[in-house]
Amino acid sequence: MTDTTWLVVGLGNPGDEYATTRHNAGFLVVNELARRTGGRFKAHRSRCDVVETRIEGHRAVLAKPRSFMNESGGPVSALCDYYKVEPGRLVVVHDELDIPFSTLRLKLGGGDNGHNGLKSVRRSLGTGDFLRLRVGIGRPPGRMDPSAFVLKPFASAERKDLDWLIDRSADAIESLLADGLEAAQNIYHAERTT
Repeated sequence: MTDTTWLVVGLGNPGDEYATTRHNAGFLVVNELARRTGGRFKAHRSRCDVVETRIEGHRAVLAKPRSFMNESGGPVSALCDYYKVEPGRLVVVHDELDIPFSTLRLKLGGGDNGHNGLKSVRRSLGTGDFLRLRVGIGRPPGRMDPSAFVLKPFASAERKDLDWLIDRSADAIESLLADGLEAAQNIYHAERTT
């Protein structure tokens, strides 16, 4: 049996000024997965920082593109080529405006829903048939422009639950790799009860 590689890519923007913004939810999740596996990110020629590790018995590569969000596709495509990962074994972790804060949704395929990072990845891969973990950040208040909202840090009320959200997101990725999409959806699409 071959030890097929999974590629888990967190989307975000590089640089300290973006580190705690809503748009960097994907980076926060892959950072937590790296912490759990004891991995350290290293620069890769794909223009990503990567950790080669194991998750739930599977060979896995965690990655954070060093490009800005709207140019994520090139580095993600280069990683897929380098590690010979088909789209069905690529998991893209990203922020999602259209689901409430602290809600998670796992899915296979679909459109980009106006998300520039997903749009770039779809364009570079030539397909949208990859797995996604959508990390809910909710809609902006009032008439705030969504593009400004995603580049703001999480609000103080949200920061109380942020660790829980990132932890649960990492759990969802582990479940996805261990048990498959449907089983992970059954667990992680349930509403929060605590």
